[in-house]
Amino acid sequence: MNAVIVAVLIMLILSLFRVNVVFALIAGALAGGLTGGLGINETVNVFTEGLGGGANIAISYALLGGFAVAISYTGIPNLLVDFVIRMAGKERDSRRKALSKALIVFSILLMACFSQNLIPIHIAFIPILVPPLLKVMVELEIDRRLIASVLTFGLTTPYILLPYGFGFMFHEIIAQNMESSGLAISMGDIPKAMFLPAAGMVAGLLIAVFFSYRKPRQYKNVREQKAETATVYSRKGIIFAIISIVAALYVQLALDSMIFGALAGLAILYVSGSVKWTDADGVLTEGMKMMAFIGFVMIAANGFAAVVQATGDVETLVEATSDIIGGNQSLAALLMLIVGLLVTMGIGSSFATIPIIAAIFVPLALELGFSPLATVAIVGTAGALGDAGSPASDSTLGPTAGLNADGQHNHIWDTCVPTFLHFNIPLIIFGWIAAIIL
Repeated sequence: MNAVIVAVLIMLILSLFRVNVVFALIAGALAGGLTGGLGINETVNVFTEGLGGGANIAISYALLGGFAVAISYTGIPNLLVDFVIRMAGKERDSRRKALSKALIVFSILLMACFSQNLIPIHIAFIPILVPPLLKVMVELEIDRRLIASVLTFGLTTPYILLPYGFGFMFHEIIAQNMESSGLAISMGDIPKAMFLPAAGMVAGLLIAVFFSYRKPRQYKNVREQKAETATVYSRKGIIFAIISIVAALYVQLALDSMIFGALAGLAILYVSGSVKWTDADGVLTEGMKMMAFIGFVMIAANGFAAVVQATGDVETLVEATSDIIGGNQSLAALLMLIVGLLVTMGIGSSFATIPIIAAIFVPLALELGFSPLATVAIVGTAGALGDAGSPASDSTLGPTAGLNADGQHNHIWDTCVPTFLHFNIPLIIFGWIAAIIL
C-alpha cells in the first residue's frame, strides 16, 4: 500500500468518526510513516521536526483571537446590533418588511466578510451579533438556512480571494507549502488563480438568496428566560477600536506579519484604556482558547505533511496516478478536486489541509504539465472545500452556534447541507474550469 494513501485514509476515517482531528493527524502520520518504511523512531523524529512549520500560523491565530475578543470589549458588535434592530423594527408594512429583511441579510453578510479581511475576528462576532437578531428574524420569517449560507460565504470567500487579514495567512500558507513541494509562486498570483473559484461561491450565494431560501419560513417565537442586559459602548471605545483595526492592517502590510499586526492593534486598545490593563491577561487567554484548536490542527498538519514527504511515496503516487490519467488534464483536475473534497471534509479546515493537499497535488500537477496558476487554483480550491461545507469546520459550526441559540436550527440539515450544495459544488465546477483555462 502507498504510504500517502494509508496516511490520508487513516486520518480521514478517524476524523469522520469524530476522533479529534489532532489525534487523527498524528495517527495518520504514524501509519503512513510505518507503511513507508521509516520505522517508529524516524517517523516520530520527522513528525516532531515538521511541527515547527506551523508555529508562525498558530501564533498568528492565537493573537488574532485575543484581538477579536479585545475588539468585542469596545462595543462595536453591540452598536451594529442596535442599528439593525432599530432599522428593522420601524414600520410593519410589506415593503418595510422586505427592506428590513434585506437589511438584516446584507448587514450579516457585510460583517461576515469584514471578519476575514478588514476586521479579522473570524467567527467571534457571531455569538454577539446573531442571537439578538433571532427574534427579529422570527417576526420577518427569514429562513435561517439563508442566514447560514450568507455567514459561511462571508467566512470563506473573502480570505480565498483577498490577501488581507486571514486572507494573507491563507495565501501565505499556499505559497509556502507549494514552494516546499517543488513549485515557487508569487503571492500576488494567488488572487488571480482564485478569482474563478470565488466567483463560483458568489453564484452559489445568489442562488441561495434569490431562489433556494427566498420563501418565508416560520419559527416559534421563543421568549428568552434570561433578563436582557443593556448594551454598553462609548464613543471613545468605538474610535479607538477603528484606530486599532487600521493600525493592525497597516502593520501587517508593512511587515508582512499578522503577529505584529495583531500586537499593534492590541497595544492601541490597551494603551487607550478601551481594554483595561487588569483585563489584559483574561482577554488574551480567552481569545487564544477560542483559536487554540485551529492552531494545534495546523501544527499537527505540518508534522503530517513532513512524514508524508519523508516516505518518498508522494513521487510513487504521482507516477501511478499520472499513468492512470494518461495525461488527461481535465480528468486529473476533477479527480484532484474530488480527492481534496474528501480530505478537507474530514478535517474541516482549509488552513490545516493546505500542507497535506500541496504535498500530494503539486508534484502531480507538475508531472501533468499544469501551469503555476492552474496548480494554485487546484490547491486553493481543494483546501477551501473543507471550510465551505464540512460539519467539522468553524465556518459551519460558528453559524450554527449563533442561529441555534433558541434551539430551532439543526447543524447538519440547516447549515451543512445548504452550504455543501450552494458552495462546495460550485467550488468544484469553477475550480475545475480555472484549472483548465489558466
